[in-house]
Amino acid sequence: MRLINFRAAASLVAGILTVFAPFQSAFSFDYPEKAVTIVVPYAPGGGTDFVVRLVANKMSGELGRTFVVENRPGAGTNIGMGYVARAEPDGYTLLAASNTLTTNKSLYSSLNFDPTSDFISVGLIAEAPLVIVVQKDSPYKTLNQLVEFGQQHPGELTFGTAGMGSSGHIAGELLMQAADFKALHVPYKGGAPAITDLLGGRISFMPINPLEVISHIKAGSLRALAVMNKKGTPLLPDLETVDKLGFQELEATVWWGIVAPKGTPEPRVTKLNAALNIALNDPGVIEGLHNLGATLLPGTASEFHSFKTRNTALMAKVIEAANISVD
Repeated sequence: MRLINFRAAASLVAGILTVFAPFQSAFSFDYPEKAVTIVVPYAPGGGTDFVVRLVANKMSGELGRTFVVENRPGAGTNIGMGYVARAEPDGYTLLAASNTLTTNKSLYSSLNFDPTSDFISVGLIAEAPLVIVVQKDSPYKTLNQLVEFGQQHPGELTFGTAGMGSSGHIAGELLMQAADFKALHVPYKGGAPAITDLLGGRISFMPINPLEVISHIKAGSLRALAVMNKKGTPLLPDLETVDKLGFQELEATVWWGIVAPKGTPEPRVTKLNAALNIALNDPGVIEGLHNLGATLLPGTASEFHSFKTRNTALMAKVIEAANISVD
């Protein structure tokens, strides 16, 4: 009969537990054990900030821990994105992702992180289409009239945006490529001064998030020509879509989601995704996003990954064709 060396066995078990301790922590069902930070790479008060605070509050209730929203704006969102890319991949530091996650690799020649490989998807939140607007006295009553003028008079139209590489800029380039016309891009330092010049008739049109101009549209000082997707927007339910106007492949939206640093344990990502989807089923969250003109996009982390991959490839083509650089 073989005698058991209990001291040796205990030493062996202790060694095994030591080796697997990090994995035990990573896959712990106790996550989260402390507050989770979601970094918003924009200043407080913007659309991304509002959307993320809305869902973070409900995720806090679902997981029983505080979700802290921290604003780290600057450098076209690269400051906030870079901070999260370098964070410990433990599920306690997340990024509020938006369009720049799929454009900045093509817009900037030198980044200290890789938007395509330094993050893993947690889940999509929602998206909202852009609209094309003109000043009330504009001669263009329809999108087709605007396009026809642009085709016949290349470079005479001007469109304003919140800046180089912004969602409005990309949308304008998508429109020109789809409709085969040329217009001069006029970048501003933010959407507000661009809207001011549009109201004054100093630029021809703007592709923009309707939330930023809905008051002007309802007041009659701006005219919306089309919404840049296939489904329309609840903010302007009677507005025609570019799809119905003959541009079936044209779509320009702003979107929001949550990503985590590469290497974040899959069980934690799965738990975060589940909490996010529960938040997106909350009546208050649904109403808040609906008021933004947004369509909710619950789903899996894998579906968000596919969404990002498609958008990154599309944006790279658009940016290359338009020769856009913000360096």
